[in-house]
Amino acid sequence: MTIHELEISGRSLHCVTASLQFAAPVNASAPFVDLPVSIYDARRDCTQRSLDRHGFVLASHSSAVSDFYDAGEVREIYYPEIARFVSAVTGASFVTVFTHSVRCAPKADQGQTGVQRPFKFVHNDYTATSGFVRAREALGAKADILAEHRFCIINVWRPIRGPVRESPLAVCDSQSVAKRDLVSVPSQDPSGRAIRIYTLAFNLEHRWSYFPMMQPDEMLLFKTFDSSDDGRARFTFHSAFTDPATPPDAAPRESIEVRALAVFG
Repeated sequence: MTIHELEISGRSLHCVTASLQFAAPVNASAPFVDLPVSIYDARRDCTQRSLDRHGFVLASHSSAVSDFYDAGEVREIYYPEIARFVSAVTGASFVTVFTHSVRCAPKADQGQTGVQRPFKFVHNDYTATSGFVRAREALGAKADILAEHRFCIINVWRPIRGPVRESPLAVCDSQSVAKRDLVSVPSQDPSGRAIRIYTLAFNLEHRWSYFPMMQPDEMLLFKTFDSSDDGRARFTFHSAFTDPATPPDAAPRESIEVRALAVFG
């Protein structure tokens, strides 16, 4: 694995070559395959990204939460903070945060309640079918409004401690993903319930990015479902990855992600 710079349209873009796990070709001996991809430093790219075009954006945000491992504090303070933030960013008329995950490999391995390992597997949390199901579950008795309005599910990811050097998060530009690349596979949610998610068949057209050295006052917002199939970004594939520049003594990644349902109109 190497770190290099590529010249694109007269600009030098920092690029990491790292391995990501994709769906294996049909009739392969294993269901998944590790393949090297170029992951570009989005901080060095002047592209103005948007949720509806690329599927992801980086934003600054300060939180009043003192302990992100305290699930009660996260629900009481962080959920409303993120709901207000997503509403301001997207212009949604209604936003609710309905779940969150905290990730840290050593704490997960020690069995700390509610903590998971980073997910090193290319995936999107919902399919074209399960996104509708999850949205209805999130709204409960208010789910009827989904029949009348466009809505989307947004993952809001941030470091708990920084800078993130170990297991950073890579995201794929939604514009570079074709429908034929989507592969539906069985999975489980944190409660152990059987669900279906998308993984991705490898395609040389995919454009991967990451934001190196993310700090706790930064958040990566990426869209994991949109009810509208009109050409805007609908799914954003993502994966933790092993950065070859990570020093061996780097602190383990600690992060929190919340999922927000945004309803428009």
